Amino acid sequence: MYISPNTKNQTLNTKFITFTHNLKFMRIAIIDMGTNTFNLLIAETNGSNSFQTIHNSKCFVKLGEGGIDKKYIAPKAWERGLKAIESHMSTISTFNVNKVFAFATSATRDAENGASFVEEILKIHNLKVNVIKGEKEALLIYHGVKQALDLGIETNLVLDIGGGSNEIILCNKNQAFWMQSFNLGVQRLLNHFKPSEPITSEEICRVEQFLEIELQTLINASKAHPPIRLIGSSGSFDTYRSLLANQGIIELNNQISAEIPLIGYLQLHQKLLNSTKAERIAMKGMEPIRVDFIVLASIFTNFVITRLGIKSIYQSNYALKEGALFEIFNMS
Repeated sequence: MYISPNTKNQTLNTKFITFTHNLKFMRIAIIDMGTNTFNLLIAETNGSNSFQTIHNSKCFVKLGEGGIDKKYIAPKAWERGLKAIESHMSTISTFNVNKVFAFATSATRDAENGASFVEEILKIHNLKVNVIKGEKEALLIYHGVKQALDLGIETNLVLDIGGGSNEIILCNKNQAFWMQSFNLGVQRLLNHFKPSEPITSEEICRVEQFLEIELQTLINASKAHPPIRLIGSSGSFDTYRSLLANQGIIELNNQISAEIPLIGYLQLHQKLLNSTKAERIAMKGMEPIRVDFIVLASIFTNFVITRLGIKSIYQSNYALKEGALFEIFNMS
């Protein structure tokens, strides 16, 4: 799903959203219904198009498990999704929130029963879910990352590795030159390749050959806009940061972004490739939901770094949720 640069000022679908200038002094909740996790951000606006985070949490759902290749939300995944929404709505009720916005991404938008899923959420919780396209997802991620790091004037590659789709943006602080959403999320890759434990060198080659074909539009776009820096904004990059911090390679802190030393990441990549599931479970800093996915996520990350000649890596805590807040503020 390619989005051209002249659409970078595209705004949210506002069919169900009504804004007033008073929005700048409200508490707003954003629910990001991803394929692996449903994330919740509660923020308080301060009247200057910026926000203070009041609450941040997530529920693991694996919404794509058992059905993503069939374009179907399976019954167990459906129930996990509903329980996650129930949990987030319960949390929201304790924070005196004025407005709630929900956005669903790859697993929901591609599922033939995705419309029924969001209809049930509306029926149970009176919560209207905005099912966004891949190009809108990429745009919101770009707006989110811009608030966490100074992107400078040289080209960055922003990468968000999801369960269903991966969003890639070539950009600087002034504009997004190119962006695309690829249906190459880690749940899809896991279903497609079913790697051994540990993954074999032959399997790694097959994944990399597959990515060489599937990412040709990125490879071509990078010739016009060569990126010097990779910025990751997903749970996979959060996990790299956490694992490296627990190894003492980077400092464990509460900053909204962090540099991930390239040599440290490459060493971690090799460790992940050589690991079994049991060994990954035992790694300090490893979230349980990432255990099955992190090897393929790292192969994807490493492919982008080596194929495009990336010189440095950063991690951003901000992504879609914060990008949605950015658009909300700038529409009010």
